[in-house]
Amino acid sequence: MAGMKRRYATIDVFTDRIFGGNPLAVVLDAAGLSSSQMQSIALEFNYSESTFILPPDDPAHTARVRIFTPRTEVPFAGHPNVGTAFVLARESRFAAATASGCFVFEEAAGLVPLTLLRDKGAVVGAELRAPESLSRKYEVSRDIAAACLSLDPADIATNMHAPQVISVGLPFLAVELCSREALHRAKPHLAAHAALLPLGGADAVFAYWRAPDQTVLHARTFAPLDGVIEDPATGSACAAAITLLASLEPGDRAERAWRIHQGVDMGRPSLLLGRTLRRAEAVIDTFIGGRCVPVLEGSFVL
Repeated sequence: MAGMKRRYATIDVFTDRIFGGNPLAVVLDAAGLSSSQMQSIALEFNYSESTFILPPDDPAHTARVRIFTPRTEVPFAGHPNVGTAFVLARESRFAAATASGCFVFEEAAGLVPLTLLRDKGAVVGAELRAPESLSRKYEVSRDIAAACLSLDPADIATNMHAPQVISVGLPFLAVELCSREALHRAKPHLAAHAALLPLGGADAVFAYWRAPDQTVLHARTFAPLDGVIEDPATGSACAAAITLLASLEPGDRAERAWRIHQGVDMGRPSLLLGRTLRRAEAVIDTFIGGRCVPVLEGSFVL
């Protein structure tokens, strides 16, 4: 029996220029594919993530979206949501939702609402709302965090928080560094990762430096255990990090805008735009968004 032709598109996410940001593959006709087939396709693309579009369980929602890294399925991720929304906004079957400017994706982590971003009327990207409130789990020592990043313990900053597992939908070990130079020197140490991770569901390390402008972060994410040596832009980790920082801020500022630069050290500069909404001492909503650029369109038969 002949296989079914399935369409796909690739885009660069969190960038306004081609070959920047984080590449994503979106399989537009995933109905009938098994989980193992989706996993094999994600490995074939070999991007940090690929998404698969399925009919929603609730017709009031836009689509059911499954997200795979080259090695496993994940319940939620940032750049796959932003990129998938951008791709679906270019599809005629989603014209009504595109006109409204709002998508809702069904994912393993829950419902993920997205707002389309426009420039002169054209859709240029999307912004997601994190599906979960902040969870803070295991803390690790400066020595262990430094070993994972091939750094010296003196490079690890602990004035705001200890290295720890945080999540707003997908866990990461978040490590603040003392300088931009230390971030540049960081590289994953596979044995240290394997000795520590997974920890609290986290199998990746998100390292960042907070610039003198306190709302600007420079970041890198390493996930060698998941087949991703370095991720150019990690929306789920950035969302968790700004949620944590906003919750630790003194004062009662209700809303804060953030800019996160990632991928610079690996030659794929990315810009993630974040927002946190706080009431009293709790962050009640976190948003991450950015621009996207179309790259490839094609099909395969499976």
